[in-house]
Parts: sequence; C-alpha cells; structure tokens
Amino acid sequence: MTENEWEMIRQHPERGYRLAIASSSTELIEIADLILKHHERWDGTGYPLGLKGEDIPLECRIFALADAYDSITSPKPYRLGLSKAKALAELQKNAGSQFDPALVETLIELLRPARFKARG
Repeated sequence: MTENEWEMIRQHPERGYRLAIASSSTELIEIADLILKHHERWDGTGYPLGLKGEDIPLECRIFALADAYDSITSPKPYRLGLSKAKALAELQKNAGSQFDPALVETLIELLRPARFKARG
C-alpha cells in the first residue's frame, strides 16, 4: 500500500467513532469509545491515540487478541490458516508489545488441549 492508502486505513477508528456518536442508536453511542480505541497496542504504538497498557479498555485488548487469533488461523486467498499451536506461539511472541501479556496467557490456558480432555 502507498503511504496515502495506509493513512486512509488508519483513519477508520476516528471515522467510526464520529459515526457512532452522531448516530441515533443508543447502542452505538455506548460503544463509540471502544470503536475509537480498537487499534491501540499494549506498548503504546497503536493508533489513533497511542494509548498504552491498561489505559486501553479491556474490551479493546480482548478484541485485539481475538481478532488476531482469528486472522492467523483463518485461511486467506493467499495462504492457509495456521494451526492453533502456531497461532498461539505468534500471539505469545507479541505479548507485551502488541497484546496484553496476561490476556495472552489466559487465552493459551483456555485453549490448552489438556484442559478440554480433563473435563471430558
């Protein structure tokens, strides 16, 4: 992508926020802040506000992790989805930079195969 195209993409949280605030939908108005902050990163390198750590709403930190896991494991026209183990390794590699490290560990614990076998 060109720099202009990238800049246009980076504007979508703010545009979505403004649309939600201007909406007559109470539900959208209530989540406008989450729309604005859904691309923030644990280390502060996200956008549009550069929030860091626990300054990012918990819902946004959970969404970022779930969205990344889904993206990594889902097939794309240009590649197959990765296995659950490889996806979790990728998330763990980015814990503390892109993702909340405590949430990454919680997700790994929840998806650990032995956990499901022990219940059965």
